[in-house]
Amino acid sequence: MPADADAGTHQRRVDPQLAAALDVAVDRLDGLGTAVGRDVALGPMTTYRVGGTAALFVRVTEREQLGAVAEAARASGLPVLVVGRGSNLLVADAGFPGLAIGLGDLEATIDIDVPGATVVASAGVALPVLARKTAAAALSGFEWAVGVPGSIGGAVRMNAGGHGSDMSASLVEVTVFDLHEGVERRLSAGELGLEFRSSSLADHHLVLDATLQLHHGDADASAQLIGEIVAWRRTNQPGGQNAGSVFVNPVPGEVSAGALIDAAGLRGHRLGTAMVSDKHANFIQADDGGRADDVLALMTHVRARVEATSGFRLRSEIRLVGFDEGDVF
Repeated sequence: MPADADAGTHQRRVDPQLAAALDVAVDRLDGLGTAVGRDVALGPMTTYRVGGTAALFVRVTEREQLGAVAEAARASGLPVLVVGRGSNLLVADAGFPGLAIGLGDLEATIDIDVPGATVVASAGVALPVLARKTAAAALSGFEWAVGVPGSIGGAVRMNAGGHGSDMSASLVEVTVFDLHEGVERRLSAGELGLEFRSSSLADHHLVLDATLQLHHGDADASAQLIGEIVAWRRTNQPGGQNAGSVFVNPVPGEVSAGALIDAAGLRGHRLGTAMVSDKHANFIQADDGGRADDVLALMTHVRARVEATSGFRLRSEIRLVGFDEGDVF
């Protein structure tokens, strides 16, 4: 990863304290060579494809490298950000003034125990891939994930879900690397504080793999269900530059964020280079070459309008990175 990668037009002003912390981290990561870079563009690593750079970026390809990454984080005191498939991140145009850790190149492994109906998948495994592989093995319970463009690691962190299910329905335990202590831990699903689209996992917890308990089923029936889910998403949800649902449904199963946004008259509403999708009101699209700050401004406008018209105060389902603390919700 070359240093000083293209950062676009939005540059971060590095203060002396941050510069010193970056130097400390780079020194601790010296043995990783070209896997480390300064001012590396994060936008292209996300499905929004907008936003600024990471002050420092390290791409992890082997678990053995995590010890050096943990030491760099501890010694420098830099905030950390784990970047998987970037399907749930919006990075500010000013960028992220910390250490971003790319886990996308860690070996993606899937171990399916058909008799026991259990699956162990590493963090980098794509959810649609795992959904299809488990269905083909006649294991049911993970078909919902075929339409979620994320990875196992991120799905555990946010308790991803859809079509009436989520990770908590099948998650048994996970392996987590703790950057604060530099050790791996096995945690049961009950220790993760899983709630609707959230968990208690913090920024210093790197999910390495997850164990799922599924059910014996019928491969043909699962394949049919997967086909129906894919067809529904193509019909009802937009493609392009977005990160899926923007806001958490206020009352899951009863009150949807999309319906509230629709009722507020905001379907198709545009602000700068961002627009509420005219196909699904809980999606915000970013223009090619657009601004992350426009996406956040539109999110803020939508949230205020929905609260004024319905009384519901929406919560972001998207991880907002690098924005001022007061702008994150």
